[in-house]
Amino acid sequence: MALKEQIADEMKAALLGGDRFVGETLRNLKAAILNEEVAQNKRESGLGDDEIERVIAREVKKRHESAKLYRDNNRPELAEPEEKEAQILQVYLPQQLNEDETRVRVTQKIAEMNVSGMVAMGQVIGSLKAELGNTVDGALLARIVKEELAK
Repeated sequence: MALKEQIADEMKAALLGGDRFVGETLRNLKAAILNEEVAQNKRESGLGDDEIERVIAREVKKRHESAKLYRDNNRPELAEPEEKEAQILQVYLPQQLNEDETRVRVTQKIAEMNVSGMVAMGQVIGSLKAELGNTVDGALLARIVKEELAK
């Protein structure tokens, strides 16, 4: 089953089952996917699963940033729903690499490309993003690449 259909089916099931929070979260995700389809002029053909995963990753990142801002401003009652939404959306993303696994992949890629110095940072990140896709957090990847190239 395509990811978009799975999201739609689970949204309907949540709303019919009375779980409004999950239903509304998935409805907002469907709207974000539709916005991306319109922006890319793919309304008729739709987005592929990898493109939908990128939309989901972007939405999860927004929720984490909002929750962090709320927590930094001493508003935990506003941060909690954002964190719950992020958890619901993360179900639709592939398993994320942890920091150690990411560091191993970065060091392998740097050795494979035989590069050094900060000028190679964009090349290494671009190559790894193409290879790993949505299985790695972009901010974590950038931080580790920067640390490894600075050695």
